[in-house]
Amino acid sequence: MKAAVVNSFGAPPSFQDFREPEPGDGEAVVAVHAAALSPIVRGLASGKHYASGASAGFVPGVDGVGVDGTGRRVYFLFPKAPFGSMADKSLVSGDMMVPVPEKLPSDRAAAVASGGLASWIALTRRAGLQAGETVLVVGATGAAGGMAVQTARHLGAGKVIAVGRNQERLKRLGADVGIALNDDADKALRERFDEGVDVVLDFVWGEPALRVLKAATGDRGSPAGEPRLRYVQLGTAAGDEIPVRGDMLRSTGLELIGSGIGSVAVGELLAGAGELLAAAPGAGFDAAFTSLPLRSVADAWNGDPAVRYILTP
Repeated sequence: MKAAVVNSFGAPPSFQDFREPEPGDGEAVVAVHAAALSPIVRGLASGKHYASGASAGFVPGVDGVGVDGTGRRVYFLFPKAPFGSMADKSLVSGDMMVPVPEKLPSDRAAAVASGGLASWIALTRRAGLQAGETVLVVGATGAAGGMAVQTARHLGAGKVIAVGRNQERLKRLGADVGIALNDDADKALRERFDEGVDVVLDFVWGEPALRVLKAATGDRGSPAGEPRLRYVQLGTAAGDEIPVRGDMLRSTGLELIGSGIGSVAVGELLAGAGELLAAAPGAGFDAAFTSLPLRSVADAWNGDPAVRYILTP
């Protein structure tokens, strides 16, 4: 079969022949229709992600949409190594698939799941969003951040604040408030936290996160107690580390939470994907993506990191 293959860490995958998967007990071969090139896929293929394997020689891709042996169209998660989702066929555990709604095209389903699963899980499993609460999204102009604005609204947020560097994209997101990360952002952020923010979804970390945390925690420490603030860390596109002062935690209601592989059980990730996809047709989630044939995997790999590419065998 044809596949994208990571032959060495740090180089784009090659489009080439790869051996066919052979299912064992409890496994299924899925004919792949669409697979997403997401930040986690890039990280795993570079060898830099905390869940990366020790060696190259594998097909990348952690999820996808395809058809199983019974003819059922499914979304599948975490295929069996070395058979990732960026191939004609993938090898999947039988309990790692959920059905895809009939009205949802395969490439759009892959884009919705890839872009929206992180925020869906963060809001439903980690932060426990309550109806009417205010959500602030850091990195809102990326593919996952844009979906976070939509999932927060769908799950009952009363107000959604989008924070990002691209002013034009901020205007198109449909958030209640857009804050561009320019020189004036610190004042605008402080004003929003003074009004009240319940949940932060942070897709970038690094310097933007430090600015947001300073705005959220500076000059606090009310004798009556500060309100609870659940800050969910979801990605590190802007840097892996930031300095966090102890008084940021002592003088506020700040709770730093992570959401991802390890902090959430795999079964919960799959269940969340099923919920997200089931909701997608009625919610009208608009997951921006660019579809490319699998043979163009190198073009996608070297393309705009802000674009969510969907590869179709």
